[in-house]
Amino acid sequence: MVSVDIWELFLSMLLLIFAIGTILAGLFTIYFGTGKSRAIGSILFIIGVIVAIIFYNYTTGDIWSVNAWKWDTIRAGIASIIGGLIGGLIALGVFLAGIMKA
Repeated sequence: MVSVDIWELFLSMLLLIFAIGTILAGLFTIYFGTGKSRAIGSILFIIGVIVAIIFYNYTTGDIWSVNAWKWDTIRAGIASIIGGLIGGLIALGVFLAGIMKA
C-alpha cells in the first residue's frame, strides 16, 4: 500500500482540478462570449495556465527546483478523482433510470 500525505494529496488535486476547470471555463467563455465576457474568459484562461504551471513545478521540480509532491501522491489523487467521477456517473445513471421508469 502506498503511503501518501493527506495534505499533499488535497493541495495537489485542488490545484490540478482548479487549473483544468479555469482553463476549460476560460476557453468556453472566450469562444461563446461577447465583449466583456470574452475578456473575463481570457483572464480565467491565464489564471488556469499559471496554476497549471505551479502544479507542474511542484510535481516535477523542473522550473524552480521545488519537487514537493511525489508521483505516488499525484497518481493516488488522480485515481481517486476518476473513481469518484465514475461512481457519480453510475449513481446518476441509476437515478435517471429510476425516474424514467416511474
